[in-house]
Amino acid sequence: MVVPVNPLDRHSLRTRVDTALSAFLDDQGAALIAMSAELAPLPTALREFLDGGKLMRPGFCYWGWRGVLGDSASAQEEDGIVHAAAALELLQASALIHDDYMDDSDTRRGMPAIHRRFAAAHREAAWEGSEARFGAAAAILLGDVCLTWCDEMFAGCGLPAERVAAARKYFDVMRTEVMAGQYLDVLAQAHGLDEPERAAQRAQTVIRFKSAKYTIERPLHVGAMLAGGTPDVIAAYSAYGLPLGEAFQLRDDVLGVFGDPAATGKPAGDDLREGKQTLLVALAAARADSPAAIKTLRAELGNPDLDTAGVAELQDIIRSTGALDDVETRIAALTGQAQAALEAAPIDGEAKSVLQELAVMATARKK
Repeated sequence: MVVPVNPLDRHSLRTRVDTALSAFLDDQGAALIAMSAELAPLPTALREFLDGGKLMRPGFCYWGWRGVLGDSASAQEEDGIVHAAAALELLQASALIHDDYMDDSDTRRGMPAIHRRFAAAHREAAWEGSEARFGAAAAILLGDVCLTWCDEMFAGCGLPAERVAAARKYFDVMRTEVMAGQYLDVLAQAHGLDEPERAAQRAQTVIRFKSAKYTIERPLHVGAMLAGGTPDVIAAYSAYGLPLGEAFQLRDDVLGVFGDPAATGKPAGDDLREGKQTLLVALAAARADSPAAIKTLRAELGNPDLDTAGVAELQDIIRSTGALDDVETRIAALTGQAQAALEAAPIDGEAKSVLQELAVMATARKK
């Protein structure tokens, strides 16, 4: 039986990204430990946190670059783009560490979230003060370190300075967009579901800036500019990346409610306990025609003590309103739109083929 090759493993990309990150963390960890041996848990925690990541953003960055240059790049340039792409995984680590703390999540990729990990270290060592506050402080600071290091790794990737400068415009705006999107996500949770139609509009804005641009469009743009890309390539990547990024996030929203914990590494219905105001939930609230269903949805969404039966009840409400079917239809339509745009893109043939495969992987995934 032939096992399909993950498109992110073409040209051994994930292995090369992991190697680049490992070497970078060796150097950065040594610098921290030289300041104080008590800083050693930080790089150790980060290494373990990075283990098991999908590496989608480095993948889109790399193939955005290959789309412009094809196989004409030198070995030195290949090494440079891998380092630049790997920097995006440090940005992702920063976002996830902070996101888990803001959402009060217990786990990430089947392991304790960073704030939980350091709270446990405080408890096990019987230190003074609040273990929760210590865990929160450690998570905020480690996330900030990742944000600093992603900039350092990107700037030092070794590609021509003029191309790094051109790409930085997109690299910088990407970081602003994801943080703005994160704030809008937190704001949406504060507003709740009192105005379901408005909640759906907010959810779509969050999808665009927290996920669609950050996950796919901007990494493609960064890769293209690192290769000397032209405006028509940038436009083509937007036409492909935005709808695909929205479909990717909608799939994430479905998995957050209906996903298998064995695959996602998070408890079933975790997004319901966290009170995430996703488009899936907003559509359910807008379409629920039973006062009891609306009352249950508004009362139980965001309940951290929601048990298995409560999760199942909310899942049934979401299904019964047609919200799940609607989101699945949107995912299929957006994926098709992205694939059609890619067909017309003025890029290298191999990159086009891999990006088509990535479109399927991003939207048909189970985790």
